[in-house]
Amino acid sequence: MLVATWNVNSLKARMPRVEQWLDEVAPDVLCLQETKLADDKFPVDAFSQRGYELAIHGQGQWNGVAIASRVGIDDVVEGFAAGIEPDPDARLVTATCGGVKVTSVYVPNGREVNHEHYHYKLSWLDRLVAHLDATATPSEQVIVAGDWNIAPDDRDVWDRAQFEGLTHVTDLERQALARVRDWGLVDTFRARYDDAGLFSYYDYQAGRFHKREGIRIDYLLSSASLAERCELDLVDRNARKGSKPSDHAPVIARYAIG
Repeated sequence: MLVATWNVNSLKARMPRVEQWLDEVAPDVLCLQETKLADDKFPVDAFSQRGYELAIHGQGQWNGVAIASRVGIDDVVEGFAAGIEPDPDARLVTATCGGVKVTSVYVPNGREVNHEHYHYKLSWLDRLVAHLDATATPSEQVIVAGDWNIAPDDRDVWDRAQFEGLTHVTDLERQALARVRDWGLVDTFRARYDDAGLFSYYDYQAGRFHKREGIRIDYLLSSASLAERCELDLVDRNARKGSKPSDHAPVIARYAIG
C-alpha cells in the first residue's frame, strides 16, 4: 500500500498539480491538509474519476483535511472522536482504508511561543492521543499522517539558530509530539534516514527551496506492525518544483500490508 501525505496549501489553487501528481504516482491513500474548501466545494469528481473514495472535513477558506483512498473507506470520523473536546477548526479526519486506520492531521501552527494558539497546539496534540485511544489500539494497523508543524529534532531544520525563540522547535512542542509517538507510533522516515537536510517544507521567500533551506514538518507515523513492514520512505521534491507549487512537498511511504 502506497500512502502519501500532502499539505496542498489550497486545493483550489493547486488542483492541476494534484491531478497530475495522482496520475503519475497513483498512491493508494492520500492524506491532504490545508484544502481550504468547504465540503460542498471539494472537487469530488476529479478524485472519483481516478478511482478514489473520499473522507472530507472542510471549513472554507482555512484549514481543511481529507483522505482519498482507492482501497475503500469506512468508519469515517470527522474531527475528534465523541467525548473529546471538539476542535472549532477542521484539522483531522479518520477513516479505515484497506484495513488500515488512517488519520490525516493538520496540527495547529502555534503562531508564537506562549501565544494562546501555542497552548492550543499543545492541548490539541494531547487530544489527538485521546482520539487515538478512542478509535484504535497500538496493536492494529494505524497511520497518522500530515502536517505536524513540529520539527522532531534539530536534524529537521536547515539551521537551528534561525529558529531560536520560535515555534516548531521548542521543547514543549517536541515533548507533546513524543507523547503521540509513545502511544505506539514510529517515524519510519527518520528511522530509515539518519541524515540532516531532508525536508518537506520550504518557505516561498528568499529562494529557500533552491538553497535547500527547509524544515521537516510533514511525516507519517505508523504503528509498529506497519513500521516493520515499511519498504520505502521519501519526500517527492519534484512536486515542490515548477509553476505555482505548494510550499510543502508530498511525503510517501510504502507498506507490505498483511
